[in-house]
Amino acid sequence: MDRRTFIKLSSLTGATVAVSTGLAGCVSSTTSQTNAEFTHGVASGDPLRDAVIIWTRAQPPSASVKADILWEVATDKAFANIVASGNVQAMASSDFTVKVDVAGLSPDSTYFYRFISANNTSPIGETKTLPSQDVDKVTLGIFSCSNYPAGFFTPYMEAAKNNSIDYVLHLGDYIYEYDGEGYATEHAKEIGRTFAPDNDTELFTLTDYRKRYALYRTDEGLLALHQNKPFIVVWDDHEITNDTYKDGAENHQSDEGDFYARRAAAVQAYYEWLPIRPPFGAERLEIYRQFTFGSLFDLYMLDTRVLARDKQLEYAHYRDSETKEFDKATFMKDISEPSRGLLGDAQRDWLNTAMQNSKAKWQVLGQQLLIGRMLFPVSIFNGVPREQIPAHVHTLANLKRKQTQGETLSDKELSLINTVMPYNLDAWDGYPVERERLLTALNNLNKPVIALAGDTHNAWHNTLTLENGTVVATELATPGVTSPGMEHYLSMDDEAATTLANDLPLLIDDLAYCNLHQRGFLTLEITEENATATWHFVDAILTKDGKISNTHTFEINA
Repeated sequence: MDRRTFIKLSSLTGATVAVSTGLAGCVSSTTSQTNAEFTHGVASGDPLRDAVIIWTRAQPPSASVKADILWEVATDKAFANIVASGNVQAMASSDFTVKVDVAGLSPDSTYFYRFISANNTSPIGETKTLPSQDVDKVTLGIFSCSNYPAGFFTPYMEAAKNNSIDYVLHLGDYIYEYDGEGYATEHAKEIGRTFAPDNDTELFTLTDYRKRYALYRTDEGLLALHQNKPFIVVWDDHEITNDTYKDGAENHQSDEGDFYARRAAAVQAYYEWLPIRPPFGAERLEIYRQFTFGSLFDLYMLDTRVLARDKQLEYAHYRDSETKEFDKATFMKDISEPSRGLLGDAQRDWLNTAMQNSKAKWQVLGQQLLIGRMLFPVSIFNGVPREQIPAHVHTLANLKRKQTQGETLSDKELSLINTVMPYNLDAWDGYPVERERLLTALNNLNKPVIALAGDTHNAWHNTLTLENGTVVATELATPGVTSPGMEHYLSMDDEAATTLANDLPLLIDDLAYCNLHQRGFLTLEITEENATATWHFVDAILTKDGKISNTHTFEINA
């Protein structure tokens, strides 16, 4: 066993799951428990048709290294009909977090659960198993990119009140690793969202990551959503560090210690604090897994970050430092390298086999990155000051409007709108061979496919096409919970951001819709005949009084 593997395995052994024996395993509440405080509410996740993970954190008195607690699952909120229960220990080795894999449950059923110590009872959580066969409809709530200093998690709170949401998907950036003076901290002090002195630096150690999760899980919106809905989660990069790839990260420098030790610490804390059933065990990095919603749809949660991603390309590396000339030939050679990828052979083979064997009507991909071809006019990248980009795009969009109205454009004008390049090489645009391979596999299914994405902090709706233009799938990207979007990067007010959002679909062939300045979440209601995507945008994250202010809806026919 090499050193990297040893670090990974030895650092993950604390993330354990207690497995229940199902309906026959009920335990009397008179069983001995010890004192403990339930400091971070309750949560559930990774539902199956007959099982679900339930989670809490049970903090014993400071001198103790464990707490003995009781868990109960019932069909009613009064717990008159308890169907499963048992004893479990909260251990210091897992940060006093507890996960129980409750088995023997009925399909498509709502359950209530709680934890009991000698001196406390946790809040009552509500969860739901997956359907086993026919189901009329399922509604998913889809989230990503929740940054604590940036604001209150208003979208979580609003979703917790939404009774139509059956299950929550979180597509990553559940936490951020930055220090208290860095990214998205402009309003942190005024709204009381700063970090404690012992967690105010960038995250590197297991203790660092654990404390950051503990802070995030004090937000009232996140507590409410976890308490009311089962989560299906996957990580992105910030659960570890910015722009992570398989053997490094943009935000990990040579003087910041061993990257693999940092990654192992981050993964252990993730497995401890999230209600997830690690598909290959807590000792493994593989997080990809499948959820079957009866005969309606199969959901595939993918990892495009940690497991197999090759390092991102950067345009700056292909531009001469003196002449500023761009080495297009070398860039095209590198970006077209067949071996560069995101998924890795094992995950790709698993996905293709699972989709080919699926008996469900719809196929849904839950993953981090925009797959769509986000090809922006090259002139945007050629020295236009950042704050002038919206106006420049508007000029180009007006050229496109003239063209669609039948006016003749000059060769120069045509070149301006037709010469394009990917704007984000961290997304699937930076891995075009891998993307074409994936889209070809999706096209061969002859089934309706929806790809979900997070990462960008903005709302997007793309048509996914092969290089030859064949339409393959629909892509829906959720806005960030609080992380700032394109309005922040381009210094736009609401009016300018709305104008830019109206302009971009004219210039980007496969883009149908975007919202570039509002935080929120996405819901997806799936039936046999169609799927309805609704983006929900909130009016405030700098106070706790925010609410949903506007929505946008799109219907996808099967």
